[in-house]
Amino acid sequence: MTADFTTGARPVKAARGTELTAKSWQTEAPLRMLMNNLDPEVAERPDDLVVYGGTGRAVRSWAAFDAITRTLETMEKDETLLVQSGKPVGVFRTHEWAPRVLLANSNLVGDWATWPEFRRLEAEGLMMYGQMTAGSWIYIGTQGILQGTYETFAAVGNKLAAEGRHPAPAAEGSTEGPLAGTLTLTGGCGGMGGAQPLAVTLNDGACLIVDVDETRLRRRAGKRYLDEVETDLDAAIKKVQAAKDERRGWSVGYVGNAAEVFPELLRRHKAGEVTFDVVTDQTSAHDPLSYLPEGITVAEWHVEAAADPEGFTKKAQASMARQVQAMVEFQDAGAEVFDYGNSIRDEARTGGYERAFEFPGFVPAYIRPLFCEGLGPFRWVALSGDPEDIAVTDKAIKELFPENKHLHKWLDAAAERVEFEGLPARICWLGYGERAKAGLLFNQLVKEGKVKAPIVIGRDHLDSGSVASPYRETESMADGSDAVADWPLLNALINTSSGATWVSIHHGGGVGIGRSLHAGQVSVADGTDLAAEKLERLLTNDPGMGVIRHVDAGYDRAVEVANERGVRIPMNE
Repeated sequence: MTADFTTGARPVKAARGTELTAKSWQTEAPLRMLMNNLDPEVAERPDDLVVYGGTGRAVRSWAAFDAITRTLETMEKDETLLVQSGKPVGVFRTHEWAPRVLLANSNLVGDWATWPEFRRLEAEGLMMYGQMTAGSWIYIGTQGILQGTYETFAAVGNKLAAEGRHPAPAAEGSTEGPLAGTLTLTGGCGGMGGAQPLAVTLNDGACLIVDVDETRLRRRAGKRYLDEVETDLDAAIKKVQAAKDERRGWSVGYVGNAAEVFPELLRRHKAGEVTFDVVTDQTSAHDPLSYLPEGITVAEWHVEAAADPEGFTKKAQASMARQVQAMVEFQDAGAEVFDYGNSIRDEARTGGYERAFEFPGFVPAYIRPLFCEGLGPFRWVALSGDPEDIAVTDKAIKELFPENKHLHKWLDAAAERVEFEGLPARICWLGYGERAKAGLLFNQLVKEGKVKAPIVIGRDHLDSGSVASPYRETESMADGSDAVADWPLLNALINTSSGATWVSIHHGGGVGIGRSLHAGQVSVADGTDLAAEKLERLLTNDPGMGVIRHVDAGYDRAVEVANERGVRIPMNE
């Protein structure tokens, strides 16, 4: 059955079970995943079609939503739906190996790729901001970013230990996580930033997270991503300092504006009242209208932004400059500081702070060695809606990779701590060769009836070979090719040619208009022999793009991986 709508607000919930609304699972899957993106458990503002990131939408309008769902229900197995910035614009006959849906979101010609031009087009109903997984229908709630955030904070802790900056390192053989005995300060607890406190505590660190909107903090606490919420700064500091001293994972959300709170905490840090070991931020700084400046209340926020976008932008950039100045000075005072991919450094520079880029982005600082191996986010969703299907897949993945104890630790922690939002889902990081094995395994589970319905397999656009983003994924490439955008285009093309069920190519993502291009792919393990062929091809070629991209940039580890695993590189033959 289709979604149940009421007048006014339109709550959407994806169908569960094995009864099809569409003509096949290859079109039922995108139908359910689109609806799942707009499930009130999943989306930030579903009535506005906003999934996450302030303005990231699943579709352009409710009329477009109705047309897309109606079309997916009636499409044949050899037809392809084209979606232009959230609006369905055509259906063509292709073939069974072709994607059932092709999506392009927020793409603008270079000289016109600015926020004012985008907002003009958006206001006229001609475009929408697709973020990454919002407009490509594979957002799975905060868990989607949680595992990558967990990996990042683990790498931060390991770096501190390697450099001798880890306070009172645990004894050899300890099971403590790499952040035990540390305190992290961060900002932004929305759909993406909300993963940070749990990622820190899963690594046994203490975390203080600042957000202007108390409802965001309460929501994350309700989903167990955050341990508690405080409105008194002294009380919040006391609680996280105690957790740090006890080497205990614990997180506190403080209601306040990061532009005001970070400088105050810096003052206390310098005075020896509290010591922060790690400082970062994941507010929605990529879009200045989604960052609340000092002096404006949460209640006034959207009215002020709509009334004077240019003036609001300048105020937001000035506040970001103040926050980033505090972050740089935390680094001067000995903390580990990094940009977590929201473009706050560039906005702060625009706001007048010249030292904004003195701390690094998280990818060059911690993640690039993983990208060289084609490692990246691998997520899957149980279309049955039954959490037991995820338990079956968790167990199967652990049996498939018995030696990967880091993976096992993550899966066990996720099973214990992560509350499903919408359709049950899981994510882990797998590399070249591993993803194809996992996809074939899932298809076999469906074929043998060990799970109750097909499984959707996708990933974040933040992957090893699918993004050109000079302030995030491709910052400080070894060969200086940070802004070369051919790679995500090639990624979308090869995935379209390799059997993906739907493929997307977006502009902007988590860093904003004019700053990135990125591609996504999603496939369906429906238990058929055709699905097995597609999955093997797609889940080999997609992470293979990460290997060849880093070979081309001159990374020795990527060359080793290509040689070891048989990735063909013409210039190296």
